[in-house]
Amino acid sequence: MSKRVAIVGAGPSGLAQLRAFQSAAQKGAEIPEIVCFETQDDWGGLWNYTWRTGLDEYGEPVHCSMYRYLWSNGPKEGLEFADYTFEEHFGKPIASYPPRSVLFDYIEGRVKKADVRKWIRFRTPVRRVSYDEGSGMFTVTVHDLVNDNEYSEDFDHVVVASGHFSTPNVPHFEGFSTFNGRVLHAHDFRDALEFKDKDILIIGTSYSAEDIGSQCWKYGCKSVTVSHRTAPMGYKWPDNWKEVPLLQKVERNTCTFKDGSTADVDAIILCTGYLHHFPFMQESLKLRTANRLATADLYKGVVFVDNPKLFYLGMQDQWFTFNMFDAQAWYVRDIIMDKIAVPDRDARAADVVERVAAEDGLEDDYGCIRYQGDYVRELIADTDYPSFDIDGANEAFFQWKKHKKQDIMTFRNNGYRSVMTGTMAPAHHTPWKDAMDDSLESYLETPGEAAQ
Repeated sequence: MSKRVAIVGAGPSGLAQLRAFQSAAQKGAEIPEIVCFETQDDWGGLWNYTWRTGLDEYGEPVHCSMYRYLWSNGPKEGLEFADYTFEEHFGKPIASYPPRSVLFDYIEGRVKKADVRKWIRFRTPVRRVSYDEGSGMFTVTVHDLVNDNEYSEDFDHVVVASGHFSTPNVPHFEGFSTFNGRVLHAHDFRDALEFKDKDILIIGTSYSAEDIGSQCWKYGCKSVTVSHRTAPMGYKWPDNWKEVPLLQKVERNTCTFKDGSTADVDAIILCTGYLHHFPFMQESLKLRTANRLATADLYKGVVFVDNPKLFYLGMQDQWFTFNMFDAQAWYVRDIIMDKIAVPDRDARAADVVERVAAEDGLEDDYGCIRYQGDYVRELIADTDYPSFDIDGANEAFFQWKKHKKQDIMTFRNNGYRSVMTGTMAPAHHTPWKDAMDDSLESYLETPGEAAQ
């Protein structure tokens, strides 16, 4: 096969695409030439932790939005790879809410086994992707940072797998410029210990708001105030938490909210979401979508409506993650390898309209989980990706939501059954609020070892 495929990014989505092609080659298929371009010096995307914020040593924007002490905020049973289980990787069952270092090790284990690192060019950000109608080819211009050299290559297909949780959405509030404390976006949050004994204000009600607030509480902040635009999160928070309406202004250290109440704080953390941002894409190739389950402009959630040779992976708002990226990557692989036919533009556009309407008709989070589970099932049905019990994965998510409602600070102490192996996850040796060491070694200790 003489085709060439460029993959932008070696995070979970890009690695899923590499694994999809490697899986086909392992079964004897002739696959295209694969080149994956990665800005960072290692694979893993957001799971590749760095202490850096702002710009890196080459002046590139730091991709990482990951922080120390982050533990999975959803059950691992909902994201497990169908072709590489946690038990296979670790040699034993592990608890349901692993910390970042454990998940990174798991992601890395599969791609090490698949031997796909040879297809990745590290420290090579993509500067420009353009398409020539005459030749039907993409030109990808990249920057070799180590040698400070730009060059261009041509490809038949481009798969954009650069993610959408690295370019912060940063609102402004009156008084920020004269606030006598630190203002930062969640993207630049690294260590909850920075806020020990501090009064913090969090703006937003996303997962990062609840989790960063929880981390700061766990590591000893003095108080947490959460400011919401539309509605409070409504969990049973600890005594030193409160939820207030939207911030209106800041005067020195005093924050005033929409209901007239005030709070004196030492730091303001903006948990205000991220932008789908593709400055390297030619204007006609850019995905422009809100963060939702049914993305704009993507047939089957992956094929760019206006150019079916271009694909975007992992661009949805997410309940399912790693195994959904797999389902997408296997589907894209089979389109590129001419095993799946893509319909004409009108049909592609109609598919997007239908998916958006279906999402708009959903009534609650449970409906959203089923919707995305059905989407994963739909893609898997057309490929050789190993089928798995999606209804069982849905159920893990349902139980997770119920456990969070019961107690937001203890939900990570619960366990669920793997839909891949049928094994029930053991309880972790230490309750989450008391587990201060998030290292791989500490997490994988047996209860007996931890007590010694």
